[in-house]
Amino acid sequence: MTRDELIARTRALVEEGDRITREPSLAALQGWLRRSDELLSAAWGTMDRYHLAWLMVGKPKGIVRGRPMTADEEVAYVREVAGQKTAALRMSLDAVERQGMPFVGEEGGIAPGPMGPAPIAPGPPGPGPGPTAPRPGPTGPLGPRGAPRPEGDR
Repeated sequence: MTRDELIARTRALVEEGDRITREPSLAALQGWLRRSDELLSAAWGTMDRYHLAWLMVGKPKGIVRGRPMTADEEVAYVREVAGQKTAALRMSLDAVERQGMPFVGEEGGIAPGPMGPAPIAPGPPGPGPGPTAPRPGPTGPLGPRGAPRPEGDR
């Protein structure tokens, strides 16, 4: 996938996440989560359960267990999960678009903009670097192991 494709697909998923937050639907959330997981996995690699648990994506604060959710609980659940995942998608978009980070599935070139240190231009031809700075000898202020030299040894 190219950088432009990743940016376009991530933007579309962010917009869809915002739409699901405004108009909650559990069925829409489930399909959107599947598509966003597939895109993030293709771009950045898969995450193990430890990392997913650490991120707490899809883990609402008030989990309903042992009974169906009420309509209000389902709306709150959809909004919370969609908000969390949309935030993760926005971080991904920022990393690839603004920060120019390379990604696992990248094809077709390198990222635009600064990406680490600039290459060093080749220097003039020659035998290599010049002489190194002289080391302090017996006239230096410090002796072995950094101890001051006695006055007579300087």
